[in-house]
Amino acid sequence: MRLVRFGEPGAEKPGMIDADHVLRDLSGEIDDIAGDHLSRAGIARIRALDPKSLPKADPSRRLGPCVGRVGNFIAVGLNYADHAAETGAELPTEPVLFNKATSSIVGPHDDVIIPPGSTKLDWEVEIAIVIGESAFNVSEADALDHVAGFCLCNDVSERAWQKERGGQWMKGKSAPTFGPLGPWLVTTDAIADVQAIDLWLDVSGTRMQAGSTSTMIFPVRTLVAYISQFIALQPGDVITTGTPAGVGAGMKPPRWLQAGDIISLGGTHLGEQRLNVKAHSA
Repeated sequence: MRLVRFGEPGAEKPGMIDADHVLRDLSGEIDDIAGDHLSRAGIARIRALDPKSLPKADPSRRLGPCVGRVGNFIAVGLNYADHAAETGAELPTEPVLFNKATSSIVGPHDDVIIPPGSTKLDWEVEIAIVIGESAFNVSEADALDHVAGFCLCNDVSERAWQKERGGQWMKGKSAPTFGPLGPWLVTTDAIADVQAIDLWLDVSGTRMQAGSTSTMIFPVRTLVAYISQFIALQPGDVITTGTPAGVGAGMKPPRWLQAGDIISLGGTHLGEQRLNVKAHSA
């Protein structure tokens, strides 16, 4: 299934995209794509519905982030060897973890706003994991049983704040609009192999990133199990899993996002995002 949230920011309704690519309204069945609706039982209940029995929704409606009420927004750094190499970093022996503020989350076609004082704004196409069942100290063998599905994420990053302001990555990863999610959440049954997803990203029509989840250093199962050693993951938590090579910081000279740029990105089964970069306005 492809689950979505549509409507104005803060007032999104739950929906799904049916087999004919029609947007259907789920608000008569559930209150949001969030919380226990993402559990195995919750997903099974949605799957049992006849999509054609659901009201059609206006396809021109804004798509919001595909997950609501996110509690933890966890990110993994340096999870592709080619990206670690382009940034001059050593390959990690354990996953590198940091947080993105949940207030950074926006929809897949919303604007990316350059925050005041930003000088080194960058892009990162990633696949994100959406947790469906509580997970604490789970094994790799059982890890995917705790996952509701996957979505596209652009881990927008301010490199000066990330690297030059005291070593706390969260500073460069958490400004408003730095976490576009969606367009849809793809449930696990719709993806045969999450380690065979092609990812790409263009900036203003130029291909910058092209990679595959097959080259992750730490695959999805490993990440969920590893993170659950330290954090009790809850339904609706999002884990964005790292980016392949091709970020602006790795270019010679570096290429930073500017007002007027258009970021387009996508992944197999995950849909596409299109984001206009705009200057902050007071």
